[in-house]
Amino acid sequence: MIYSMTGYAAQSREFGGGTLHMELKSVNSRFLDLHFRMADELRASELGIREKISALVKRGKVECRLAFTPARPTGEQSLNLEQIGHLHTLDAQVRALLPEARPLSVRDVLAWPGVLGDEAVDFATFAPNILELLETTLAEFNASRAREGEKLAAVILEAARQMRGLATEVAPHIPAAQASLSEKLRARLTEALSAAGIEGAADESRVLQEVTLFAARIDVAEELARLHTHLDELERIFRVGGSVGKRLDFLMQELNREANTLGSKAAVTVVTQTAMHLKLLIEQIREQVQNLE
Repeated sequence: MIYSMTGYAAQSREFGGGTLHMELKSVNSRFLDLHFRMADELRASELGIREKISALVKRGKVECRLAFTPARPTGEQSLNLEQIGHLHTLDAQVRALLPEARPLSVRDVLAWPGVLGDEAVDFATFAPNILELLETTLAEFNASRAREGEKLAAVILEAARQMRGLATEVAPHIPAAQASLSEKLRARLTEALSAAGIEGAADESRVLQEVTLFAARIDVAEELARLHTHLDELERIFRVGGSVGKRLDFLMQELNREANTLGSKAAVTVVTQTAMHLKLLIEQIREQVQNLE
């Protein structure tokens, strides 16, 4: 399976005390970079969540949001007079020390936990609910990364197919073009030596040596062979799956090196054009590889 570093998932779980909501989203990053946004009351679960995500995700900047919304009370509510009296005492003590402090408003008092007779939430009991929520959210998150990864893989493999086609198409034209160029060089060298009044077996041998060296300089058979080998490796990496991003990134460097060498050694237009098209396709693949885990 091929995974993208871009993914998103959101899940909620309701239980007696309220609703837990978890959201996971990720973008590209060279390494695994985890960020958590949650209330202090839920921080105890951060370590467990971190371990679960780290076991599943290898690269990417992942943000995890965890929130709890208390259940709204049903039926008639009653005031907790004891809690209100405690707040009144605290309010008086604070204003005795800070005369300019604003007194508590009715809104402040009613918003205070326990004033309306609400049962206190025991966050220590949330662990099983958070774990179950994490499992479902991670499953959805990983599925979204897999869907995106499948699309990226299809784009990359199509570009690789085009690269292989270009290399295969240009190969038959190279020997004839090299022979033609070598013959032209031989004729020019022979003509130049003859015009200079230099003739003989030694000079013929020198012409042959120069032509041979020139033919070796413009020979791109090795580059084309290595190009096919790198494309074979690219396809093998996708068949194996897993965390392929770093391996493909290195392979792009190798492919680009072969394309650059092909362009620098090109002595005929068809090879020059092929090298240019190859570099464009390699750049397209490199952009997509940056999104893979």
